[in-house]
Amino acid sequence: MPARLKDLVVDANDHQALADWWCAALGYERRRPLGHPPPPPEWPVAIHHPHDAGPVIWFNSVPEPKTVKNRVHFDVWGDTEELLALGATMVRRRDREIEWDVLADPEGNEFCVFTPRRPGPLGPGGSEGR
Repeated sequence: MPARLKDLVVDANDHQALADWWCAALGYERRRPLGHPPPPPEWPVAIHHPHDAGPVIWFNSVPEPKTVKNRVHFDVWGDTEELLALGATMVRRRDREIEWDVLADPEGNEFCVFTPRRPGPLGPGGSEGR
């Protein structure tokens, strides 16, 4: 039986702040069990899309800073200028070689931003992949 993707996990120095940043960037919310108090601040933080339209993303606290390029990154449909206004930084603008912008979140994790396209047969983005 092949493996299935369960969740995505991101290590962070300030996992609370980074979880909140990605909630704002993606329209996600913190996931909390109903009827339970919020977990202690040192515990990992799970965020999810309010209509379960995307994967659950966990943010774990780690002591070491990010020092090298990501081996795995997010690709998002979105508005680069809005993400920059939220606190992302520009790594590389789209040009003749690439049709997406490369940004970094507040802890330096790179992600690619694709311009949203008209809805198509594969969903809101119209096409998948690069």
